[in-house]
Amino acid sequence: MYEQVRELLIEELQIDERLITPDAELVNDLDINSIELADLVMICEERFDIEIAEDDLARLITVGDVADYLETLQK
Repeated sequence: MYEQVRELLIEELQIDERLITPDAELVNDLDINSIELADLVMICEERFDIEIAEDDLARLITVGDVADYLETLQK
């Protein structure tokens, strides 16, 4: 799942692939703003056919957090 999230960040949000690691923070390290974060959520929901609860967004700090969260929804 991490590789899928990584590719999504590169393709959809034009994040420099050298910056993306499992520990990279979406806001602090990748400079993703609130609009881009909302886009990321919508893209993930569409691509993986899931629904991300608003209450869960605060837990999605790093790229690894996003990958782990998406894995839990896919089971």
